[in-house]
Amino acid sequence: MIPLFLQYPACSTCQKAKKWLTENNIEYTNRLIVEENPTVEELKAWIPRSGLPIKKFFNTSGLVYKELKLSEKLPSMSEEEQIELLATNGKLVKRPLVVTDSLVLVGFKPDEWEKLK
Repeated sequence: MIPLFLQYPACSTCQKAKKWLTENNIEYTNRLIVEENPTVEELKAWIPRSGLPIKKFFNTSGLVYKELKLSEKLPSMSEEEQIELLATNGKLVKRPLVVTDSLVLVGFKPDEWEKLK
């Protein structure tokens, strides 16, 4: 499977990740996370594959996260409610994301991304 790369073009971390993919000759399918945010079904499949808790999928430094006061609200929300919320707005989702059949990478950590080679 060609990795799916979800990114926001104005995000400097996404730009670094895209450059890394190109420099490492990794073919990928590009998807703009704000225009086509992850669906509930995708998130339900990706979160377990990532090995991370749901909270790691939230863009905690984003304006939308702060405006909604999610640091206060998330602890009392069920996993289902958190996933449904993530699926409403691509800016709530930590980026970039890389999705393959076997793994999901959240954020850009070059050491972790070596797994794509």
